[in-house]
Amino acid sequence: MSELSGARSQEQFLSILSREEAIARFDAALFPRPLRHETLPLLETLGRTVAHDICAPIDVPPFDRSNVDGFCLCAADVTSASEPTPVRLALNGEEIACGVTPMIRVARGTATPIATGGPLPRGADAVIMIEHTQPRGADAIEIRRAARPGQFISHAGSDMARGETLVRAGAVIGAREIGMLAACGVGALDVIAAPRVAILSTGDELAQPGATLGPAQIYDTNGPMVAAAVVEHGGASLFLGAIADDEKALEAAMRDALARCDMLILSGGSSKGAGDLTYRIIARLGSPGVIAHGVALKPGKPLCLAVCDGKPVVILPGFPTSAMFTFHDIVAPVLRRMAGLPARADSKVSARLPVHVASELGRTEFVMTALVDGPGGLLAYPTGKGSGAITSFTQADGFLRIDALADHAPAGASVEVTLFSQHLRVPDLTIIGSHCTGLDLITGPLMSAGRQVRVIAVGSHGGLAAARRGECDFAPIHLFDDKSETYNKPFLSEGLELVEGWRRMQGIVHRMDDARFKGLDARGAVALALADETSLMVNRNQGAGTRILLDRLLNGAKPEGYWNQPKSHNAVAAAVAQGRADWGMTIAPVARAYGLAFLPFAEEHYDLALVSARRERPAVRAFLDLLGSAPIREALLAAGFRRA
Repeated sequence: MSELSGARSQEQFLSILSREEAIARFDAALFPRPLRHETLPLLETLGRTVAHDICAPIDVPPFDRSNVDGFCLCAADVTSASEPTPVRLALNGEEIACGVTPMIRVARGTATPIATGGPLPRGADAVIMIEHTQPRGADAIEIRRAARPGQFISHAGSDMARGETLVRAGAVIGAREIGMLAACGVGALDVIAAPRVAILSTGDELAQPGATLGPAQIYDTNGPMVAAAVVEHGGASLFLGAIADDEKALEAAMRDALARCDMLILSGGSSKGAGDLTYRIIARLGSPGVIAHGVALKPGKPLCLAVCDGKPVVILPGFPTSAMFTFHDIVAPVLRRMAGLPARADSKVSARLPVHVASELGRTEFVMTALVDGPGGLLAYPTGKGSGAITSFTQADGFLRIDALADHAPAGASVEVTLFSQHLRVPDLTIIGSHCTGLDLITGPLMSAGRQVRVIAVGSHGGLAAARRGECDFAPIHLFDDKSETYNKPFLSEGLELVEGWRRMQGIVHRMDDARFKGLDARGAVALALADETSLMVNRNQGAGTRILLDRLLNGAKPEGYWNQPKSHNAVAAAVAQGRADWGMTIAPVARAYGLAFLPFAEEHYDLALVSARRERPAVRAFLDLLGSAPIREALLAAGFRRA
């Protein structure tokens, strides 16, 4: 690196602000500000904010009308009418339907047939239901019940009166408001214009969904996700794709976006790497420029907030969870104010934290959580897989906050969870433990049948701990006991029972074109790899059943790559398929999915520890019935598994 480039990289060190100070500075630089108005056809105003009070231009209904099918008459003519003493009235020579203007006055002693919604004729002041009448020839009718003036009539303006304020400025238009305004004949509305928001992703490594991934590329997750979130919070999004890490091209794209839109949101390019150019460009786009670059927030520390000549510019962190959390926490409230929308009404619930959660002193931490039903109430299980994990956000029901002055949240602590949705449905079935794709073959039909299923992957030991505490229905496990040389049953404790699941063949994998392993079995392949110093392995994490099998094969040896310890079968297969390792151990279905050669070694038992006290729950019974069914047995076999 040259002295100049080294010096420039030093400029990127963040000056960390607290979350509260960063928000205060951003708001102060943006507000107050005038709101732009636009006039839209009524049907295009759903979700928009009304710019001015709207008054009824007409009466609704615009005339007196009948509320029932029956006969309109003078109430004074039937004050004595009853079943024993009906009153006979002559019929007028017309029938009044909706949209028909009455032509004949209702005189005393007469009645006119009228349909629901029909306009009331001159002289009539009541309507009698057809059920309380009896025909008497072609020109008369008997009334068998008394009527009072105004009975079954909606008078003009009784719903909405001309000049009455229907919708106040600042109200958000919903389906009900559209119906009300349509009834008044309002065809267009003056609303707050949706802020035009340009979204740019940055990075040489990005490919758009639908394209083919090149070497070391990833799909652009943040761009489409942020564009959708902008619409959810009242903005009009303009996704401009991904821009490579080229300063001139990026600056040109940012200038064009700001010229066309009211706000610019970028993802990536806000941290301390030498390739991060965006924050430097902002200083040239308008004043005051950068407001906050670095927030004491987890996830979301690299967030950059700026204002360029009155237009907000936001650089979200590149990792999806960080990007979405900082958007919803800090950017969405600003966007809603620009759209004239009210602040979000967050729903909160109390829950208990079942596990210890470490935190970093000095940073306010927001922990995504999944809520399940446990002993004594709701439990908030952390769903975090790191800032780069998209599912951390999508699988969570909400989040809890750990104060910047705390270094952890203890297991058993009572916490407040802010929900992502206004409506919470606690799962009907909770599964906590080791995950397997075979599990999806059972949970899928359950969810299609309307049952809510929550699967939390914490590994076999974590699942057993949750089951012992009564926090789940099932804990999937695949643990090998060296003493008994059996799977799973030795690890059960009182209150748990074993439900046999399926068998997964474990074996050594290598690339199809690696001739070194040709003709060898699993033991022979490992022996060859140990003798070949150029051969690189990929291991599994400590405590995994696969790791136990591998350590038995290695017999104390720790070859090159031993300390590379990913936590999933897929990660092992990916490392071998992509050439970052030459061999490893995984299960047959995963090897097949990655196109790897597979040398069988041992059949692993993937079973479920059932909490006995929850056996009779309807969702548990449904799961067990499915597990034992012929279609599931066939589906497991087709996927590469074998039922016990």
